[in-house]
Amino acid sequence: MLEILYQDEHLIAINKPHGLLVHRSKIADDAKEFALQLLRDQVGKQVNPTHRLDRKTSGVLLFAFDKSTEIAMQKQFQEGLVDKHYLAIVRGYTPPELEIDYPLAKENGTLQDAQTKFVTLQQAEMPFAIGKHATSRYSLVKANPKTGRMHQLRKHFAHIFHPIIGDRPHGCNKQNRYFKEHLEMNTMMLHALTLSFVHPVSSQQITISASVQPEFKRMLDLMNFTL
Repeated sequence: MLEILYQDEHLIAINKPHGLLVHRSKIADDAKEFALQLLRDQVGKQVNPTHRLDRKTSGVLLFAFDKSTEIAMQKQFQEGLVDKHYLAIVRGYTPPELEIDYPLAKENGTLQDAQTKFVTLQQAEMPFAIGKHATSRYSLVKANPKTGRMHQLRKHFAHIFHPIIGDRPHGCNKQNRYFKEHLEMNTMMLHALTLSFVHPVSSQQITISASVQPEFKRMLDLMNFTL
């Protein structure tokens, strides 16, 4: 059963687990379960996603029950009217806060502007000998993407040399291999923590929050990070 975070007659939000696709995709034909179909069967109604989360990203995923609400919410996402916050565990010690303003290319090569703000919540030095150092440093960050480009957070953190742990192909191969082989972690440390928006029907301000999934919590505990 999917964890339902919010529901009214127009919208429903779930806490998507790591590894679950939003819907069927030709690029992931190994998948047998999808959030859209699972939620539809769980609530007994047709649902349509209003935005996307990567397969390995957990957290708040919002669906609409009707077409007009779906279109209205998609418009809010496209126009940057939805306030989004993510948690991520990244390599290295990040600065206390930073705004990343770095254009990202679409599949056709066209550049799109992209901005991400983040703050560093906590840092840890772990006894992981990866590469030439006896220890490894990590940061827990809270990121607020101002635009919604594909893989924006993954690409932006890789751009500043603080890749998200478990990110392939944008991350660090040595780190990812260590976490998989020694810590048995097969996902990505990125979690959609909150969504805030104006309800397209009621005009009320809505904020939806999702607690981290067990695998993210395990890595937080390992590094003595607290929320």
